[in-house]
Amino acid sequence: MGFEPPQRLVRALGESYGDEGAADWLARLPALTEEALSATGQDTTVERVAAPGGRSSLVLLVTCADGTPAALKIAPPGAGPELERAALAHWNGWGAVQLIASGPGALLLERLHPEVSLRSLPEAKALLEAAGTVRRLWVEPPAGHGFETVAERTGRRVAPMRASAAADPGLEPLVSAALAAREELVAHSPELLLLHGNFRQSKVLAGERVPWLTVGPEPLVGERAYDLARLVRDRVEDLIASPGGAVTARRRVRKLADSLDVDRERLHGWTLFRAVESGTRALAVGRRQEGELTLEFASWL
Repeated sequence: MGFEPPQRLVRALGESYGDEGAADWLARLPALTEEALSATGQDTTVERVAAPGGRSSLVLLVTCADGTPAALKIAPPGAGPELERAALAHWNGWGAVQLIASGPGALLLERLHPEVSLRSLPEAKALLEAAGTVRRLWVEPPAGHGFETVAERTGRRVAPMRASAAADPGLEPLVSAALAAREELVAHSPELLLLHGNFRQSKVLAGERVPWLTVGPEPLVGERAYDLARLVRDRVEDLIASPGGAVTARRRVRKLADSLDVDRERLHGWTLFRAVESGTRALAVGRRQEGELTLEFASWL
């Protein structure tokens, strides 16, 4: 089965697993695809690769034997496909894409419209729809779940952030502020709900069953403020280009917190931490423009 993986995926895999590890997984994609098609237990026909696609997995648009359009997602083990499967099964289509079937490293999902995300809407409307979508995901996790906590996930980023500050002393004030915010926030978490983990406008796609559904969770358990923090800095490039960007960013924190009954200070703290963490990580892998934009946003907070 011959197809070219999107270049966006190739670059992202190289950043995550190294060029050699990425090349090995990509070389096995044809075989992995055949295995995935068989493992899901569905008779499906591959149409084409979804492009530009995501950064952590290959998505193929397929058609089931009964004519139902679907999407086959194939991910390396490091992307946590089993955790995504568990979260999607628990949500059962409520606010999220419906899981049809699964196999090792593969998920067969309902077909959405990958070319139409909330980023296609005006900003105010997009944020309103995003808030309405993400609130549906915040439910009690399943009993005996294997999801990590917010404290565990963010704890793994502490050492790399400190290393970034040590390598570039100019980053030290922002990194110190972000780490201090995290320490205070994880000392007491007000709730342990199932979270998307990487929620933003581009992760909400148009559907047929309902207008908007989220995709691509990196699930974990913790407080809603953590899940909402990534959404605050959506369209960061537009914010940076705007003369009133700093004011708009702080207003977003207030509006999103109030609309979803989330504590403003906790949302502010997690927004700061997640922006600094993302910015330093982008710089570390050579995505300088993205890193600098994200850290400038963080400095406004």
